[in-house]
Amino acid sequence: MKYRILISAPYLLNEIWQFEHELHNKGIAFDVYPVKERLEEEDLLPIIDQYDGIICGDDRFSPRVLNQAASKLKVIVKWGTGIDSIDKVHAQLIGISVRNTLNAFTEPVSDSILAIVLAFNRQLIASDRIMKNGGWKKTFGLTMSEVVLGIIGLGNIGKAVARKAKAFGTKVIAHDILPMEQAILDELHVEMVSLPSLLQEADFVATCCDLNPSSYHLIDKSVLEIMKPSAIFINVARGPIVNEPDLVWALENKVIAGAGLDVFEEEPLPAHSPLRRMDNVLLSSHNVNASPLHWQKVHRNSLNMLYEVLGV
Repeated sequence: MKYRILISAPYLLNEIWQFEHELHNKGIAFDVYPVKERLEEEDLLPIIDQYDGIICGDDRFSPRVLNQAASKLKVIVKWGTGIDSIDKVHAQLIGISVRNTLNAFTEPVSDSILAIVLAFNRQLIASDRIMKNGGWKKTFGLTMSEVVLGIIGLGNIGKAVARKAKAFGTKVIAHDILPMEQAILDELHVEMVSLPSLLQEADFVATCCDLNPSSYHLIDKSVLEIMKPSAIFINVARGPIVNEPDLVWALENKVIAGAGLDVFEEEPLPAHSPLRRMDNVLLSSHNVNASPLHWQKVHRNSLNMLYEVLGV
């Protein structure tokens, strides 16, 4: 075989065998590395210099790992969109191509944000718990047209959330560090506001931004204190956008009413995390991209990007 690649993207690991014949015909051998969530620096350092390419998840490609790989590695294909775990600048500096699939999971992620809003707004989780504990109580719910949804980051996912919320008659406000075309805002019925204004007005605050130096720990105690005591915070973007101890504090002290979280500063979320024991928190395991249709699209695009760089 001319090339050897590593497959460590969790969603692709169980399905890479359907592409085995295709890879073989292109002269590519592959190894799989079973991974629970991601490969850390210490996992990658002993093995990465064996490979011409890798299709990875959120593996930690630090400068040290990249330097170890530089003699052979030609391409890092991130399965999905976010590349914050890869030092892209250093990779480019030493000639390693970094590829990803833009707009990969806009539909399932935006669906999930609206599902969280609906679950809290209609009190579905509270009603379920009451019934399963033997109770019979009428819970207090609101319609989607009675609340304000605040979106932090009006990129592809943020726009999709706004488009879908518009169908419910929900008022949508948004904040982004980049200017937005007025025609797009008019089409989506979105009002751009400052971050403090969004926090003060929104009943639901959803992060839809990338993780970068400007968004790291964007949500901390000072931000949470501005929100309504009745507000719900939603994070399905990246865990480190939130200062997690500050969020726990805000939930424990009823600074905000609840949270819907799919991503965390440490993943998997530790068993001892207070978040696991809070009835006003809806949790999922970094899985709001769940969609066999979109997974297959990313499988195909990831392989195509690999082939393009390797020239096969």
